[in-house]
Amino acid sequence: MQPSFNKNKAILSLLPLLTFVAIFLGSGLYLQSQGVDYAFYQLPAPVAILPAIILAFILNKTSINQSVETFIKGVGNNNIITMCLIYLLAGAFSAVAGATGGVDAVVNAGLSIIPPSLLLPGLFLIAAVISTAMGTSMGTIGAIGPIAYAVSVKTGIDPALMAGTIVSGAMFGDNLSIISDTTIAATRTQGCEMKDKFKENLKIAIPAAIVTIALLLYLTPAAQVVETKDYDILLVLPYAFILVLAIMGFNVFVVLLSGIIFAALMGFTGSYEGASFVKDIYKGFTDMQEIFLLSMFIGGLSEFIRLNGGLDYIAQKIQSITKVIAKWHRKVADQLGIAALVMASNMCIANNTVSIIVTGPIAKKLADDGNITGKRSASLLDIFACVTQGTLPYGAQALLLGATFKISPWEVSTSSYYCFILAFSAIAVICLRRNKA
Repeated sequence: MQPSFNKNKAILSLLPLLTFVAIFLGSGLYLQSQGVDYAFYQLPAPVAILPAIILAFILNKTSINQSVETFIKGVGNNNIITMCLIYLLAGAFSAVAGATGGVDAVVNAGLSIIPPSLLLPGLFLIAAVISTAMGTSMGTIGAIGPIAYAVSVKTGIDPALMAGTIVSGAMFGDNLSIISDTTIAATRTQGCEMKDKFKENLKIAIPAAIVTIALLLYLTPAAQVVETKDYDILLVLPYAFILVLAIMGFNVFVVLLSGIIFAALMGFTGSYEGASFVKDIYKGFTDMQEIFLLSMFIGGLSEFIRLNGGLDYIAQKIQSITKVIAKWHRKVADQLGIAALVMASNMCIANNTVSIIVTGPIAKKLADDGNITGKRSASLLDIFACVTQGTLPYGAQALLLGATFKISPWEVSTSSYYCFILAFSAIAVICLRRNKA
């Protein structure tokens, strides 16, 4: 069957996107070779994409006014605007809940409950809970990393194993959290509800977490007592509150707005002040500035690619690569194609959220062609982006923990057992539940 698009035009439409990846990847590799810390995060993505947007205008070969209209149409896409608004509210909740002392409360509550003989599985669960509550793996690692390092020194636990445990728990929550930017990007690009994607993810993530906990239990050395600080249980409640509302199926805007107010009310029972509340909301907004702008720019760039047949071309190429598997089962082939697509993108970009935003429209095309539900494609996008991010030695997570624990980022990434187990769990679900995708 011949493609319904102009092949040359479709290939050419992909050049701006490849330009963005090349600039982003190239700058990261160069700065890394110069010994710059966090090399892949020095060039802001919204700036790196500007040359690609200019190139897209040049290649579009229409009047400047028509090109602007095309770009604005992509930027103003309903999913893009919704995604950006959710980013702002998610950032506000995270900032307010964190400023009231919620993160410290969760950490100390967890450490006070964990028996010394269950130290590694317990720290995995603490990191998982915090990341699920905060919606950010980096925020989780920044909060719990120094504590985990102190525990490692005191107990003699291998620093690489401890660091791998923390990044494992952090990526568990990053993948599942309803306020994670990866979840927001995945659900909006695939057109599904967050609660549906969450439930779909649980089928894959929970078995992987159970296996990881069993492995960490086996690897935990002789019991050591760990000192904990006092905590206020009220400050833990906002995280549980938004999770319950989300699972119950409330609109995500209602969930996040309610969570912001509830977190502030819990903070007001202590020393938190109204003036700080207003400033923290705005700080949460500004924290999301980079991903907000990038999402809009990617939306505009994707409209050029869609209009000129680029998405159809990539989808067709992936299907041709997986055609051997497709002879056995078409849905399995397309799901593996989605997984390979986002993993390859993440390896180039070293940012799981950006990789989802970039590949989301292509994944949606593959899902539609293969009759795969939006919740399954969103789940796979998020899972395999987080799997890759958690095992990248040049990813921010491994770099931060490597610096915190004074070890090589490679040691961190190779000890992130949950990420490897999650990948196998996802592939098993793809193959075993192939008729329920």
